Amino acid sequence: MSQPDVDTWRTQVGQWLATVLEPAREPESTDDTPDLAVFHNLPDDEERLLLERCRAYQRARFDAGYQALTLPRANGGAGLSAAHAMAFAQEEAVFQVPPSTELISVTVRLVGMAVSLFGTAEQCDVYAQAFLRTDLLACQLFSEPGAGSDLAALRTRARQEEGGDWVIDGQKVWTSGAQFADYGLLLARTDPDVVKQAGITAFLVPMDAPGVEIRPIRQMSGGASFNEVFLSGVRIPDRLRIGRPGQGWEVATTTLAFERTASGTGNRRKGGTFTDVLALARSLDRTGDPLVRQRLADLYIRAALRTATVDRVARASAAGGRPGPEASLTKLMASDLLTRTGQAAAELMGARISADTGEPGTFAWTQHLLGAPGYRLAGGTDQIQRNLIGERVLKLPGEPRVDRVPFSELSGN
Repeated sequence: MSQPDVDTWRTQVGQWLATVLEPAREPESTDDTPDLAVFHNLPDDEERLLLERCRAYQRARFDAGYQALTLPRANGGAGLSAAHAMAFAQEEAVFQVPPSTELISVTVRLVGMAVSLFGTAEQCDVYAQAFLRTDLLACQLFSEPGAGSDLAALRTRARQEEGGDWVIDGQKVWTSGAQFADYGLLLARTDPDVVKQAGITAFLVPMDAPGVEIRPIRQMSGGASFNEVFLSGVRIPDRLRIGRPGQGWEVATTTLAFERTASGTGNRRKGGTFTDVLALARSLDRTGDPLVRQRLADLYIRAALRTATVDRVARASAAGGRPGPEASLTKLMASDLLTRTGQAAAELMGARISADTGEPGTFAWTQHLLGAPGYRLAGGTDQIQRNLIGERVLKLPGEPRVDRVPFSELSGN
């Protein structure tokens, strides 16, 4: 089936968006302070209200055929090109889109896509479509206390019993939105007698299953966006296995590539921007300082370069193709820009950033400054992104590996 002309389709998108969203508006006064938090720091009741606003829009988008734009039609998506996805994002940017949460992004852009690609026909009908429409919400149960950057070292175990059910024991950490999720996409070790990447299997775990315990993690920024999840004898049927036994590493790497793309190119506002730093410098009457002007120019250039790189990577993506290691570049640039933005704001304010003086738009920057370091870990650490870029994009020699032995033979196992 031929794809619609991008410009004609863009017009249709704009007309549809105008029926479900209000036009974006400028702040009503210069005292209006934007949300400068990198991660949501809302009480549970407010987070639930925000989730419902987001879900209403996601459902309308799904029903109109504008969800999962580049996912092949055979997998339940729209089967359009990256150019169509960019056009949609550009049209959407001029409307007041409900501010998405990490859980919505994980559900739609990560778990929904992964289940669509690796799930059975029944799993796609029952779960993938429900995730893409946000009828069901899903979190990501990947990282563990001893398996973050080296995710393949995970120790959560799943053993299959005679009847076919799987029993899972282990611990996961840094799980966004676990307390609101219906399911979790979990990685567990099912075969310790092969190399660590080969012995992992993916599952969908009901978050209300017996044996699942969720504990919030209090962040230094004040919120509790992340959780620890403990799994003790959690029993799930084989029909909730995603992909073949031992295919979990492929499921994981594909999902993480989607996560890096979402982290590096997503439209949801994450912390402060160059525009916010410029407004801060003006409010403090610092724009005449040559050193401040130099710092602002550097920040502007880096923001422009990131935007251009996001555009280039998106245009190079094949329609419906799985994101490649190039996504690591946009993710790395995004985390670097967040860090530099927070540093620039802190240098402008000095002590104002550590004490609330009542001046608008000053102390609020603590939400950005304390949240930005976490973004260097989310979706894979900066060091992992550099390894991926070096080995898979620049084709540099890989680092020496000493773990190409069965997982059970590694030290500590």
